[in-house]
Amino acid sequence: MAVHQPAHRSSRVHLPSLRRTQAASPEAGVSAGAGTRTAPPLVLASARVLMGFVFLWAFLDKTFGLGYATASGRGWIGGGSPTEGFLGHVAAGPMESTFHAWAGAAWADWLFMLGLLGVGLALTVGVALRLAALAGTLMMALMWVAEWPPAQHLSDGSASMSTNPFADYHLVYAVMLIALAAVSAGDVFGLGRLWARLPVVRDHGWLR
Repeated sequence: MAVHQPAHRSSRVHLPSLRRTQAASPEAGVSAGAGTRTAPPLVLASARVLMGFVFLWAFLDKTFGLGYATASGRGWIGGGSPTEGFLGHVAAGPMESTFHAWAGAAWADWLFMLGLLGVGLALTVGVALRLAALAGTLMMALMWVAEWPPAQHLSDGSASMSTNPFADYHLVYAVMLIALAAVSAGDVFGLGRLWARLPVVRDHGWLR
């Protein structure tokens, strides 16, 4: 008797709970389905805006010398070069000498700054994400080569302090840019839908 009584009590406890679960399952299914449909677009839209701020902040800091990555008074408008500091100190990789030659060149400064501004605005507003992904990925690829994570030592023989021989934040940003463009992340919290309705955009999908 002592062996069977717990089994009877267990059945009396679980049967009503099964009925409650079955009765509540339609509403739970609707709620779960709605959450599944709305959560990914919101997350991707948030990621898009944050990525846009990364590019826009870099543009603003390098332009006005806000005292973060660019020292106060050494911004672009104050006569500083947005590329000289970074490219001039490249110390590893197959393009080391090429980057040194590019450092501080007016065309390099303008292309770099226009890239930061264009990609930042496109991501923040949610338009032209395919163009932004292309330009941003190219920028990230060049910066990856400039830092050259595979190197264990710099050209002067000192340790590179690389934390990973391949994956770094430049590659993560590039993949994220491509993903945001692929899922049309500008349609939520952005002007992506309005942008897509423009005749020139409808006729040229690469502008989407």
